[in-house]
Order: sequence, then structure tokens, then C-alpha cells
Amino acid sequence: MHGDHPQTGPGALIDALGAYLPGDEREARMVARTQAFLAAADDPFSRRSFAPGHITGSAWIVDAERTHALLVHHRKLERWLQPGGHAETERDALAIALREAREETGLHGLRLAQPGIYDVDVHVIPARGDDPEHAHFDIRFAFVADRGEPFVVSEESHALAWRPIAELDRDGVDESVRRLARKTARLP
Repeated sequence: MHGDHPQTGPGALIDALGAYLPGDEREARMVARTQAFLAAADDPFSRRSFAPGHITGSAWIVDAERTHALLVHHRKLERWLQPGGHAETERDALAIALREAREETGLHGLRLAQPGIYDVDVHVIPARGDDPEHAHFDIRFAFVADRGEPFVVSEESHALAWRPIAELDRDGVDESVRRLARKTARLP
């Protein structure tokens, strides 16, 4: 999968964001904010970078029919979200998203639904323990998985479920997840 996105590091991500077409004005502002952050940050991929934050990667996982999305019920945040998280050694947002998706779901048959970035979100993470309040500059990619492949609930989650995309607006799901859902019809 890494071969689909051979360049790594902040410069490559700034370029990828420059080629990305945001879904609306709000997302366009988040893309610009992420580009500015990447241009100014010393180590934007380090989870120890709190001022103002760090890059994270997420996976919007849909079935082949594009009718269901695989969401995790996050243990710390108590919300249904897409799998995702922090960089470890990666300096490539796609590699982060793919690793996190595999770790949080146990799925190994994931394949990109489209080349390139699917969504960009900047959100505030409240202070917890020694970590101050900071931003996650979340770069999201769309993947397709087989709903028949067994999945595994990780320690980070209470549950994992294929949720009907058409019902996510009714389920009190986070707005950023609903935005991911609204974009699903555009996937090839």
C-alpha cells in the first residue's frame, strides 16, 4: 500500500493537500490551516508536538456497495468514529491511516477506494493527564473492505460495527463523521 504514496514528510503532504479539492468552505479552511501548520512545524508528525498539535491519519472504511461504514465506538471519547490515530515512525499520512485501520479493526483486506486524500479535519483534543489541549490535523483516506471479513475490537474501543451510512445522521454521530458519510456517494 505504501507504494501508492511514495513521497513522505511535510513537503509531500503540503503538495498532496494543494492537489486536494475540499468538499466545502469549512473544509477548505481546515486544509489551509493544515498546510500552514505543516510549513511552520518542526516535527508535525510527532505526537509529542502540542503547540498547536500534530498530524493524525484516519480511515473511512466502507463496504463494496458503499452502503455501510465500519465505525469504532471509541473508549476514551465515548463516540462512534472512524478508525485513526497518531504517527509512530511514519511520516506519511496514508501509512498512518492504514496502520491504524488494521490495528483497530483487525482487517487486512483493506484497499484504497480512491487515490489520494478523502477528507481533512482539524479538531481540538482536550487536555488529559500530562497532555495539554492541542489540535489533531487529521488526514483521512477512504478504504473498501469486505463486510464478511471477521474484525476484532481493539483495546481502544468498546465496540466495532458496520453501520448503515444512510442512518448516521440519525444516530447522534459526530459532524465530521457525517461529512465523511455524505462524501461516500462520490467514491468511484
